[in-house]
Amino acid sequence: MHQALASSQVDLIILDLMLPGKDGLTICREIRAAKAIPIIMLTARGEPTDRIVGLEIGADDYLPKPFEVRELEARIKAVLRRSGAASSRPDGTLGGRFMFAGWMLDARQRQLLSPEGVVVELTSGEFDLLLVFAERPQRVLSRDQLMDLARGREATAFDRSIDVQISRLRRKIEGVGTMFELIKTVRSSGYIFTRAVQRM
Repeated sequence: MHQALASSQVDLIILDLMLPGKDGLTICREIRAAKAIPIIMLTARGEPTDRIVGLEIGADDYLPKPFEVRELEARIKAVLRRSGAASSRPDGTLGGRFMFAGWMLDARQRQLLSPEGVVVELTSGEFDLLLVFAERPQRVLSRDQLMDLARGREATAFDRSIDVQISRLRRKIEGVGTMFELIKTVRSSGYIFTRAVQRM
């Protein structure tokens, strides 16, 4: 796998959780530490805690066994849409650049730059979630709205996945600037992006 990743252009990885030798969670963690390639995890373990762990370490989606091949195909297409060019986003937004609190989110290049100009690596799911917030600042968005806008996938989303992705997003950037305060939880309602956003 590491040889293939080093020598080939890989668009997406489908990773089984239970493997001989290293388990899928360990491999997912290793991939995510080095690359932002979309990852769909497959597993016979369908417990919510297993799904949460998979999402927390960087998987973009999580599909329990047994599953229909058509559902896997639909999720592959959805994850590839989310990780592709901004023009392929479900809402058809062409994107642009969004400035907030010294940060710059570039929808076309799919990059987040810190106030110091450092690129912050985000998974495709994290990027699309932050883009949804940047496009709709200072508005309370429910979990259902966030799943529809950020994921836009055919399969029913696992509700807790949004909470996990927001938590992951906060952890990545909480120690830099004031990003940790940008996304706030609104009890019983959802989340709000608290800062004004300037669209370039």
